[in-house]
Amino acid sequence: RAGARLLLAGRRRDRLHAVAGALETAYDAPVHALVLDVRRQTQVELAVASLPEAWQRIDILVNNAGLSRGMDPLHRQPVEDIDQMIDTNLKGLLYVTRAVVAGMARRDHGHVVNIGSTAGHGVYPGGVVYCAAKHAVDAVTRGLKMDLHGTRVRVTSVDPGLTETEFSLVRFSGDRARADAVYQGMQPLSADDVADAVLYCVTRPAHVNVADLILMPVDQSGTMMVHRRTGPAS
Repeated sequence: RAGARLLLAGRRRDRLHAVAGALETAYDAPVHALVLDVRRQTQVELAVASLPEAWQRIDILVNNAGLSRGMDPLHRQPVEDIDQMIDTNLKGLLYVTRAVVAGMARRDHGHVVNIGSTAGHGVYPGGVVYCAAKHAVDAVTRGLKMDLHGTRVRVTSVDPGLTETEFSLVRFSGDRARADAVYQGMQPLSADDVADAVLYCVTRPAHVNVADLILMPVDQSGTMMVHRRTGPAS
């Protein structure tokens, strides 16, 4: 809608191409879909290096890949869940950023937007690894801006609170009732709310860098402080 050409990357080929087709139809926007698992460093490097010439100049990178697994205490958390969270939320972000930001620095133009979390500003029981990864994203954002000091490349972290997407369904391994309970009695953010915040950041004047933008639903006042209403929201 804002006039951008869209380079979309994701693991699920069918859903990726369905979204790409829908966006092309709805907005007459050029879309290039790229099947990619950000956890695979060589795959990331190859994907970015082999982009068609018309898609090699990436002006805005939105690092949105992320997930959480379970809410067990660390000593009871499966190692594979720990690895998946670190590999996706942190290492994947680093791999993609490293591959893309080199061109931004060379062109002296670009904007990296990392999707962080309020979990990067606090901690909660059962969230040791996820919180640690999101704290790391905050550190990466601030450190990357320093690495790019003197260039016109902007770096932003957009940090949402409770947002109703597939996040909780993934966290609880498809347990719909448990996932729905996360948002029961309150009105969470939507993906559109977060997208609107990202759009705000990337459409500021070129001399303005929004370093960090934290957004939460009005029913949330802290990482674990959520007001739940017994009746329907008015």
